[in-house]
Amino acid sequence: MIAQHFRLSLIYFAIISSALSAGIFFAFSTFVMQALALQPSASGIATMQSINITVFNPWFYSAFFGPAIACVVLAIAALRNWEQPGAVYWLVGSLLYLIGTIGVTGLGNVPLNDALAIMQPTSTEGAQLWSRYLTDWTLWNHVRTAAAFLAAAMFTFSLP
Repeated sequence: MIAQHFRLSLIYFAIISSALSAGIFFAFSTFVMQALALQPSASGIATMQSINITVFNPWFYSAFFGPAIACVVLAIAALRNWEQPGAVYWLVGSLLYLIGTIGVTGLGNVPLNDALAIMQPTSTEGAQLWSRYLTDWTLWNHVRTAAAFLAAAMFTFSLP
């Protein structure tokens, strides 16, 4: 009984926190990156460099890694309790978040952020990177947005 209450609480947490992550990514995909693209490249680069520094804070870590922790627990619960109604949704939702959000961030967005971090905003190289960065980073961010949203949907579908 306690395990079921814990699992239900964890599912609600996964729904809310995955949706929160999706909302953060959605904001960047739909207007933040577009606003930065309208700025002169030096200004856009400097602003994004600043964002990439200030994002390292407990609030963002909680919103980004909190669902990941819940997903690991729910994926294990799904594999151990496959006969439970909703187990397939726990596993799919967890994989969507872990691969599509955490994995894509590490393999797609972070390397782009690292490349931008060492650029001088006013340099020719910075301007050249910036045009590719805007396109590539936003594409990966669209993937993160969709993955986090679909993870929240899968967890919601698992509810009794």
